[in-house]
Amino acid sequence: MVTLKNEKVWLYDNHKVILDSENNEHNITPEQAKAGTMTAEIFATHNESGTADNLKLKFDSLTSHDLTYVGVIQTAKASGLEKFPVPYVLTNCHNSLCAVGGTLNDDDHVFGLTAAKKYGGISVPANQAVIHQYMREMMAGCGKMVLGTDSHTRYGALGCMGIGEGGGEVVKQLLSNTYDMKSPEVIMIYLEGKLRPGVGPQDVSLAIIREVFANGFLKNKVMEFVGPGVNGLSMDFRNGIDIMTTETTCLSSIWITDEKVQEYYQIHQRPEEYKELKPQNVALYDGMVHIDLSKVECMIALPFHPSNAYTIKELQENLDEILEKTEKAAQKQISNPNLKLNLRSKVKDGHLYVDQAEIAGCAGGMYENIQAAKQILQGCELTSEYFALNIYPASTPIYSKMLDDGSAKALTQSGAIIKPAFCGPCFGAGDVPAHDSLSIRHTTRNFPNREGSKPGDGQLASVALMDARSIAATALNGGRLTAATELDFTEPEVTYTFDPLPYKRVYNGFQSPQAKEALKLGPNITEWPEMVALKDDILLKVASVIKDDVTTTDELIPSGDASTYRSNPKKMSEFTLSRRDPQYVSTAKEMLELEEERRLVEKNSKTTLTSELIELISKVAPEKDMSTFVKNTGFGSVVYAVKPGDGSAREQAASCQKVLGGLANIAVEYATKRYRSNLVNWGILPFTADKSVMDQLNRNDYIYIKDIRTQLQNNVKTSDAIVISEDGTTKTIKLYLNDIAPEEKEVLLEGSLINFYKNV
Repeated sequence: MVTLKNEKVWLYDNHKVILDSENNEHNITPEQAKAGTMTAEIFATHNESGTADNLKLKFDSLTSHDLTYVGVIQTAKASGLEKFPVPYVLTNCHNSLCAVGGTLNDDDHVFGLTAAKKYGGISVPANQAVIHQYMREMMAGCGKMVLGTDSHTRYGALGCMGIGEGGGEVVKQLLSNTYDMKSPEVIMIYLEGKLRPGVGPQDVSLAIIREVFANGFLKNKVMEFVGPGVNGLSMDFRNGIDIMTTETTCLSSIWITDEKVQEYYQIHQRPEEYKELKPQNVALYDGMVHIDLSKVECMIALPFHPSNAYTIKELQENLDEILEKTEKAAQKQISNPNLKLNLRSKVKDGHLYVDQAEIAGCAGGMYENIQAAKQILQGCELTSEYFALNIYPASTPIYSKMLDDGSAKALTQSGAIIKPAFCGPCFGAGDVPAHDSLSIRHTTRNFPNREGSKPGDGQLASVALMDARSIAATALNGGRLTAATELDFTEPEVTYTFDPLPYKRVYNGFQSPQAKEALKLGPNITEWPEMVALKDDILLKVASVIKDDVTTTDELIPSGDASTYRSNPKKMSEFTLSRRDPQYVSTAKEMLELEEERRLVEKNSKTTLTSELIELISKVAPEKDMSTFVKNTGFGSVVYAVKPGDGSAREQAASCQKVLGGLANIAVEYATKRYRSNLVNWGILPFTADKSVMDQLNRNDYIYIKDIRTQLQNNVKTSDAIVISEDGTTKTIKLYLNDIAPEEKEVLLEGSLINFYKNV
């Protein structure tokens, strides 16, 4: 089904694949052949560095949703923003806060609209479209690049390279700066064969993810889709596979384009955006994922990760064993030790039953997925028991088409509930299932509590990811897990027409900024707190030690109730690690309060050291002169996690730590480039350490690093850090600052991206 080749791979004439270890026919150098990929071509047209090895990219357009754009604009404004230099789309697809936040939800939307007017942006009203469907329909273009503050910024199937990053990288683009990185490796994704009826795009995605996530095969690399199997896939199929590539931890993706891509742009009334993209006659890749589509089966990703995937057949044949294994692994990720995931309680008469189903968002809510579900459910009635099926078309044009062709009525008559375009089921703010429920969803993620349950309040629910076709088959059988391939099903032949009229209310002010427009700030929209430059030395308090194999950004900052305060940095920071380590906030605050006292002393506003400061300095540096120590040393907290940062691009995972006084992370490795970038942009030092350090650190230990500012300035990569335990004993550990780019160094020295731009 899916096989990996971890060696150089040559592609000839877009169809012949030869491994580097085999007899090669090429008569060009590897450097020339590397330039033959589609990735290299797109980078070359967007790169301002003058060298292909170290890229400085400028993007054609930018996008953010209402979970992130307020922070982006506030940061850019504090850094000197005057107008948006490229189209910047602000979508309102995370509009879920009215239930818990009063006016906060629409306050943000009003802010977004006034920002679009003031700086020349594009504002998409609530429920018009989820962020990535709007970008597909209205902004993507062959050979273009889009940067978004959402990790699933992926439009590769449309010949458009999308990259999801934290807000700091979008701020750089808004200030006409560049996105800097070393040229990434490019992996060939070779598709051949034809899918069986009933197998959908989510099945292909999960089959890939389970093979490449744990081994990091695609981490921070570009996936380049080629091969004869591409032509047999419709555009919704391609887009559905492509949007899920984020879960491989890749950097981006790009596909060959053909007449189906051309037709897509014609249907969406933008034919000028099409151009043929394909590798040159000889192209060299850094590895290959080979996929035989004919062997892909219906899949299910069990809690709590998309990579925890099995074929449905495999699960059915080993039901008790796999569910027990999943329960044990999941238990390590549940923050409340009094809660137990009990999937085996869902087994009745040898079959797994689920309680809820969702087809939604940028992955599931596309037209063809919904039409396939309609065909399976045609003329049938859903059970009147607890089980429910909710369907969210990804945009109003899709919903408009469903009204025209009668599919909305047919699905409603079957018992499905049709809801407006909304990202809620993806991030825990829509259709939160009941306690102890299992929901199956054609969405992008199934991380712990991603569905919205609150373990701290004794709540626990879980999500399994599946394709819309198998979700409909399961709904047909009253919630009994069923693969669509078990049915007599043929993919419906549908003709899609695009109606742009639902987008009449979209405000497009690009190239027409109204500088006199006032930003409307609701009571929850606040400025960033003061951030100071990196001091000569730093004293860190270990506020959290997380020994999980991977720590997601959802664990670092929850995506559900925390989002209520998405535009209020101080209030949102109260939710940092709340579901994974509830003690973190109070521990970090202790050090933040001492840092604030230290600043008062340093500024001579306060001349007397508090007893807390005296006690701390005496404990960690008894030989130091106290006044000199206070002047030269920054106080802050540090999080240790084995592999943090998998998942969302939301920079709040880092900025909330900064607001609480976070000065550093220590990791064995960082799960994604975007999380590490977020740390740097918020002035948080991204240390790495050998895994043995994990057993040497405990909460409330202190770490003292002398001359860190000088070391950073001089590109010293190894720091000898002194660990002072609660009992006063000391030891030395090695911390590493690797691959710090020149501009990253300047941002870290200044203490944040905001400070960096203020002082440029």
